[in-house]
Amino acid sequence: MNTRVTIDVESATPPYDQIRSQIASLIAVGSLTPGMRLPTVRNLASDLGVAPGTVGRAYKELETAGLIESRRRNGTVVSAHGAARSGNPDASAEVSAAVVHLIQTARRAGMDNDTLLRLVEAHSASTSH
Repeated sequence: MNTRVTIDVESATPPYDQIRSQIASLIAVGSLTPGMRLPTVRNLASDLGVAPGTVGRAYKELETAGLIESRRRNGTVVSAHGAARSGNPDASAEVSAAVVHLIQTARRAGMDNDTLLRLVEAHSASTSH
């Protein structure tokens, strides 16, 4: 997996939760497939500039949710069971990345979830066919 996970240091969302939600989204859209190996905790932490414990917590929550599993010799991989139930496999990775970017931008602007959802709903309603 090349690192498609980013950390927004200005976000109110803790870094571990940003990592967790982005990896879960990548699994949901099929960008991360069953059996695909994830970076080691240390490597991903180094790439993102966060403490290994931050990545470890994200991985632990993903494992608890059944989305990934740790294997002694194979490292951490996407779970077949988790990938099958994680979301819409036809969704576009590009759309998922845009959503992550939208959320990060909204957080930097100080926008809360309710306001962001109302904004998305208003734009969606005005552009629906």
